Amino acid sequence: MTLVEILYPSCALFLDFDGTMVEIAPQPHAVQVPEPLISALRELDGYLQGAVAVISGRPIAQIDEFLRPLQLPVAGVHGAERRGADGAMHLLDTHPLDLVEAAARALAQQHPGLLVENKRGSLALHYRQRPELEEAVLQAMQQAVDASPGVTLLRGKMVAEAKPGGASKGRAIEAFLAEPPFAGRRPVFIGDDVTDEVGFSTVQHLGGLGIKVGEGATAAWHRVPDPATLLRELEAALAARMTRTE
Repeated sequence: MTLVEILYPSCALFLDFDGTMVEIAPQPHAVQVPEPLISALRELDGYLQGAVAVISGRPIAQIDEFLRPLQLPVAGVHGAERRGADGAMHLLDTHPLDLVEAAARALAQQHPGLLVENKRGSLALHYRQRPELEEAVLQAMQQAVDASPGVTLLRGKMVAEAKPGGASKGRAIEAFLAEPPFAGRRPVFIGDDVTDEVGFSTVQHLGGLGIKVGEGATAAWHRVPDPATLLRELEAALAARMTRTE
């Protein structure tokens, strides 16, 4: 099964960013966005009548910067912040991260190559350049999170992130599906990381489809090998759209 067979005008499309639409970079700011991706997203937005949203661990402002001049509905920081199709902003309550930040920065000071990323209501410690420090990173972050009420630890690809307990990509997708133009559509969520698994389970429980980009165990019912293949399949689905019937 390909996206040509999956993406109909009655779908609502939700896309993760890093590792899904673009290749993961050694540093978060170093991501390269291919121009054909912007064009494909713009066409998809028209084809699905605005029912296309980005569901990311990045802040909304970063997604807007990478996709400029395109501005889509976005759930950022794993749903801690969300901008609807009408432009309205929805922000979850956040909790103090002083202990988490102190622990992360102390470890990063001891070990060059670790990267602390401070977001709204969330703090991530990246160890992509020091994978041998995974156990130390997870232990330090978990201890700090355990001492921080209202905060949970989320593990991703070479990153440990403290975030608001009420934030998840699945809940963000549900919130979009309660609003136009997403309401009443069949949800399709495409992601690559363990942080996307709750999104896969959410859309499939609602009668939609999860699509995993890359290798690894997953709850998703469909898979594509990499972001480049995903872009080709999106372009093929757009090329076939004139022959579609509901």
